[in-house]
Parts: sequence; C-alpha cells; structure tokens
Amino acid sequence: MIKTRRLISAFIVSAGAITCASPALSQSGTDVYAGDWPDYNGNMAAQRYSPLDQINADNVGSLEIAWRLPTAMFGSQPEFNATFTPLEIDGVLYTTIGAQRDIVALDAVTGQLLWQWRAQEGERFDAAPRKGSGRGVAFWSDGDKRRILTITPGFFLVSLDADTGLPDPEFGNNGVIDMQEGLRVAPNRDDLDIGSSMPPFVMNDVIVVGPAMAVSMRPPSMANVKGDVRAYDASTGEHLWTFHTIPRPGEFGYDTWLNNSADYTGNTGVWAPMSGDPELGHVYLPVEAATGDRYGGDRPGDNLFSSSLVAVDIKTGERQWHQQMIHHDIWDWDNPAAPILADLPNGREIVMQVTKQSFVYTYDRATGEPVWPIEELPVPAGDVPGEWYAPTQPFPTKPAGFDRQGITEDDLVDFTPEIYAAALEAIKPFRLGTNLYSPPSVKDAPDGTQGTLSLPSATGGANWEGAAMDPETGMLYVPSRTVATVLSVDKDQNSDIDFSMALGVRVPRAMGLPIAKPPYGRITAIDMVEGEHEWMMANADTPPAIANNPALEGVDIPRTGVETRSGLLLTKTLLFSGEGTGGGPTLRAHDKQTGEIVAEIEMPGTQTGQPFTYEHDGKQYIGMVVSERGNPSELVIYTLP
Repeated sequence: MIKTRRLISAFIVSAGAITCASPALSQSGTDVYAGDWPDYNGNMAAQRYSPLDQINADNVGSLEIAWRLPTAMFGSQPEFNATFTPLEIDGVLYTTIGAQRDIVALDAVTGQLLWQWRAQEGERFDAAPRKGSGRGVAFWSDGDKRRILTITPGFFLVSLDADTGLPDPEFGNNGVIDMQEGLRVAPNRDDLDIGSSMPPFVMNDVIVVGPAMAVSMRPPSMANVKGDVRAYDASTGEHLWTFHTIPRPGEFGYDTWLNNSADYTGNTGVWAPMSGDPELGHVYLPVEAATGDRYGGDRPGDNLFSSSLVAVDIKTGERQWHQQMIHHDIWDWDNPAAPILADLPNGREIVMQVTKQSFVYTYDRATGEPVWPIEELPVPAGDVPGEWYAPTQPFPTKPAGFDRQGITEDDLVDFTPEIYAAALEAIKPFRLGTNLYSPPSVKDAPDGTQGTLSLPSATGGANWEGAAMDPETGMLYVPSRTVATVLSVDKDQNSDIDFSMALGVRVPRAMGLPIAKPPYGRITAIDMVEGEHEWMMANADTPPAIANNPALEGVDIPRTGVETRSGLLLTKTLLFSGEGTGGGPTLRAHDKQTGEIVAEIEMPGTQTGQPFTYEHDGKQYIGMVVSERGNPSELVIYTLP
C-alpha cells in the first residue's frame, strides 16, 4: 500500500556533526543551541525559541529572500493553505509537503531538492479524515542511524532513512507500521474515523503517536473509534505501550463515564503536538474532547481523560499524573497545543498548557501540582433535553485569561453610539453567555432564542499555533483571537446522537462589524515567574474591511488586529510574528521586552506555517510557509544580505 519513489541519488551528510543524543539535547543529537531546529516546536519542551542573534534589531529590516520553494509541484492538486513547519539539521531541511503529504529533504542554503518520498495509499487516502501536507515530521538518531518519521494521511507510521529517503527495512514491516491495527473501533460503524496531521513525538528512543478524528460538531453517531495514544521503539518499531484516553472497565477514570458510556464513546485523541522531559521520562499528552463537540448527554459524567493534560512514563505508558481542564466538555475547547516546559529563573520546573478558553494552566511538571491555586467554581447549567452538566469547572487564579472570556453587553463593539445600538439589536435573538462556561442552548428554544452567544469560539483563544517561551527570562508569548460564536444545537436526523451543532444559525454582526470589541487578534506577554501580564498588543493593523466600513467614516479607531492567531518565533533578542491564516503578508519583528515593532517585512503571502530559524556556515536564516489567496502555498527562507 506504500511505495517509495526515489528521485535523486543519495546524498551524504557529515557524520561528524551528529553525535549520540543525550537528554540535554534532542533525540536528533543536536539542538537549537547548535544552530539547528530539530523538533517541530524547536525543542522537546515546545518553546519555539532559538538563541541565535545574528539577525537582530539593527539589521532585521534588511532581510531578503534567500530562496523559495513553490508547493504546487508536489501532490495531485495544489495546496492553498499549507501549515507545515520543516525541521533543520546540519544544513538539511526535512518536511512534509503537498496534498498527499510527500516527504522531502532540501538543502537548507539553496533549497535544492535532495530526495522525495511519497505514500501511495489508494482507498486509505480517500477515506482519511486528515488529508493534506499536515504539520511536519520528526527526526530520530541513535548516533548511527538517522531517521525521518512521519504519519501518512492513511494512518501509517513510516520511518525513512534521513540520508536517502528510503524506508528503514529494520523498522516495522519494511519501514511501515499500520496504525489501523489494534484500534478500539466503534460499535455499529462501518467507517474508521481516525488519522493524524501532526508529526509523531520522539524522545528517549521512543516514538509516541496521537490520533485525530474528523471534526465532531455533527458526528454521525454517539459512538466512534477511541483516540488511544500508542508508543513504539524508534529503532525496530516494536509496539511498547498504549495509553487508553477513555479508560476500560477497571481502569482509573472509568467511573467518570456514567451509564457505561466509556464503552462506546470515542474521540479523546491527541491531535495536538506533544512535549516531554527526557530526564524525568515524562511525555505530556494534551488530550482532546470526546464525541461530540456540542452535546454529551449520551456520555454523562466528567469524562476522564477528555480535555485533560496527562503525564505518562515514556518507556511504559504508565500515568504519572493528570489534570482535567474541562469536565464534560460541550464547548469543543479541547487542548489544542503542545504543553510548554520551562525551568524558570526562580527555580520552578513547570509545564504550561495554553487553551482555547484562553487560560494558561500551569503545573509542576514532575508532580502535576498547580503552581498557583486552581479553583473549582460553580458554572451555570443549561436546559438542553438529556444533557448532563458539570456543576463546577477549574479556574486558574494565575495567570489571568489572555483573551476575553464570556461576553456581556460591555464587550459589544461600540465605536459609535449607533454601532453599539446596532450590536444590542443584533444579539436579541440569542442568550448572552456571560459566564465563560455558559452552555449551548437549542435552536428555536421556547424563550424564542436561537442559541447562546459565547466567547471565545471553538477555534480559540489559543489553538494549534500554541505559544512561545523564553527560557532565559521566563516570559511566555501567546497569540490568540477574540471571535464570538453561537452555541446552538438541534437534532440531526442523520445521526443517532440526540443533539449536535445546529445549522443556519449565524454569529451576529453590527453594521458589518464583528460583534465584539477589538482587538480581534492579539499577542500577550506573560511573566510566568509572577504569573502577571506584561503587555498585550493587537496582532496586526486595522484591515481594510474594517477601516473602510462606511459606519466608521470620520471615526478614529484603535489598531484592531485581525481575526487570526499569529505564528510566533523567539530569538535571543526578538519576537517574530506573522498574521496567520486569513491575515496579511507581513512578518513583524518586535522588541520582546516591550512588544514595540522593530521592523515589518512584506512577504509574498501570509504566514500560515510556523516560523522557524537555523544557522548554517555562519549565516542565520528564518523561514516559514506562506499562502497568498488564489495561489498555492510556498516555503520562503530569509537571510541577511
């Protein structure tokens, strides 16, 4: 089912630059301090930080394109919104690319294609819930072998020789492991709704794979395949362990699924990137919500390990600790990003989970104890027939939410009295979600409402872009968006679930403007030593659609930002931010202490993949995937003249 197409003869990488991996480095045997970018988020701690400083405030405005690679030549059809992030190791980039998720190796200085591998998956690809190039690959080395690891759209784990692109004959079945084998499939469902867009996570010679399913706003059934996390020996592909994100009978947490609902409920995968501490031997699993995203009456109870952060032993898969961020999630606020690890200047060793509901949950990464108190506070119950409501939810006392949480009349757009009046009129058909955890309501409710207006939306707050952490200062930088949504449910006649997302209910606007006040997208700097916000700024200038609105003629409005989440990169002295999918083609360099914009670089498209940086032969580069409306995405690499 998988074939290799060899395009170019093998190339040789200097063996002297790759040494045996140690816990201080990454599994690749190198790290960002050697000028490389060997992990999806830079390092296993998911910090998105590099100490490189050749590009600095004095010269960043002089950045030029070193080379660019169009993606249109890869795959059966062009990709217009690619989000992959390459790895860079010793002068070579490795990445997924194209609609079929090809794997390529590129010369990091020139962009020359060194080799290409493609899976030929046939019906498995056609049925895959997660197609496209995905987010990237992983790298593993034991000091001798050097391997690129990927998960295909058809859900195969593949190990490729990093020097040749050929499958490793010693791994699995000629380099391939069929991830559909051994699944806990859903009863009474013919389809197999499982795959992955993220790279696997590799640490201490173990590969950990978390799955993703189709979006569960309108699931075809209350039953689905379970999103168990599985681990394999990085050298041989031997299966090592499985962590059941929905417990089996007799396992810890099974009793949190009332009425035996754990037996048939699915999802609770780990679709987000993972992170880990190689010295502790902990891998941190940001677990998503259960089936379905807007209704859980058929899965009563708190539902462990749904919407939880779980630390497991990398060698055995045994749970070390867990913390649930949302009990009985019916908001689709599943954990969307890699947990971020840091050794703070005050000596604390922490793990942070940024969330869609705009909190940073912060724990001691060895014990799971909250760094600051997390209070279980009462939240409102709803009136959707058959739904089960958690009476309380965990609210961190520090840091404060990094974006707006809940919506009141004070949060409505109010550039002018007329606009505010229009906003008040526009929200009349809806209940106002004044509490962060105001629950969904039914379409055409007896009180005449169409649903509950809620903030943040199911796409954040924060999302898969995660955040960036400065390990030297303890400062966390979080991109987020302030976009309201309507939590409205109705019966889907094509599903056995009682309620799912209602169709035809739109988020209201006021005179053509978003219903909530700006900024619509923001970047927030948080001092994680004290748990206090240092600064917040809009992520972009005011877009023409807002600035040129006739209702704002003659009105002086603040810089609004755009309804996106920026991709962030930290270096020794700078914070880089793009505008993300839906934004404009500008890369900004900020003074990371103040947020002040140091330089703006106009790009050939909008940043849609995460920015990354590396150094080779004494020269620093910054790259990312960009996408321009109507044109296929391309990989663009910048350097100084």
